[in-house]
Amino acid sequence: MAPGRNRRQSVTGVTIYMEGGGDSWHLKAQLRQGMDEFLASLKSQVQSKRWKWKLTPCGGRRAAHDAFMNARRRPGRGEIIILLVDSEGPVTAATPTQHLQARPNDQWDLTGVAENVIHLMIQCMETWIIADPEALAKYFGRHFNSSALPRRHNLEEIPGPEVTRALARATQRTTKREYRKIRDASALLRLIEPHKVRRRGASCERMFNELGVLISGDRDPS
Repeated sequence: MAPGRNRRQSVTGVTIYMEGGGDSWHLKAQLRQGMDEFLASLKSQVQSKRWKWKLTPCGGRRAAHDAFMNARRRPGRGEIIILLVDSEGPVTAATPTQHLQARPNDQWDLTGVAENVIHLMIQCMETWIIADPEALAKYFGRHFNSSALPRRHNLEEIPGPEVTRALARATQRTTKREYRKIRDASALLRLIEPHKVRRRGASCERMFNELGVLISGDRDPS
């Protein structure tokens, strides 16, 4: 039997620990529902194998890291365990792991963690959200100003604060009176088209590709 075959056969589910959702159970539940919808194609792949799918918003990025590392320390669960956090800035390192190890406010020890289970939203979740102006226009309605959004194809080059300001300008005259992360992000994740985000953000494309390979069993998680 080929090395690693037993590990693939023993997989029972996929668990994603992600940054976001604030401190309340209610807000975390909303974010979970929104991201579940955004990742629906991956969730469907998992469920077609009769595996468990679990997405856990953890609030802060440190809490997401700690939950991810704690889950890895529990043997025998049979999970593919994923970490998803904002990059909180441009990524100049060769890999997401190196970025999180080198970033001054993180400096996480990810020794032994496979690169294919570490994923970044570059440079923040809102970068993914603005990749689909049509969904934003549908959600915010009348007086949404799509021309205020960045037209650059590679949205990951744009600093997070600039993305947030662009969203504020685009939404300031709508009935919702400006984008608010707590109120709007979860609902928008249900509406935005993943293929549009993947086209304008390599980090999103990488996540869908890497998780697809792991779920198919063509590569072992570590």
